[in-house]
Amino acid sequence: MDISIHASFLPHTDPDASLAFYRDVLGFEVRNDVGYQGLRWITVGPPGQPDTSIVLYPPSASPGATDEEKRTIAAMMAKGTYAILLLATPDLDAAFERIQASGAEVVEEPTMQPYGVRDCAVRDPAGNLLRVQERR
Repeated sequence: MDISIHASFLPHTDPDASLAFYRDVLGFEVRNDVGYQGLRWITVGPPGQPDTSIVLYPPSASPGATDEEKRTIAAMMAKGTYAILLLATPDLDAAFERIQASGAEVVEEPTMQPYGVRDCAVRDPAGNLLRVQERR
């Protein structure tokens, strides 16, 4: 069987702030930027990895979600408990410095974890938790 991860979805609360973070801070390519009925879906991905993308989407466009569920999602996003993304880099210290300099909320500075991984944790403009691991 030949299956790969094509795209993952992360919610955004401000498409311009999310675009600036993923493009300008993390250095991702913009692959698509689609507006529909006043909402935006932005697809980004790491350079050199055209088959792997992140779709930044408006959570209010989730079909079938009730108003109460949308409020719960918004509350969880604000706390950073709704969505998590794990990234990797060969130079964690340089990546952390760049992310920290952008003003992103730092959750955990680069640390050697007890499970054998060195990583840090930050939040994107929508509150999504991003852990960045150091590739060995």
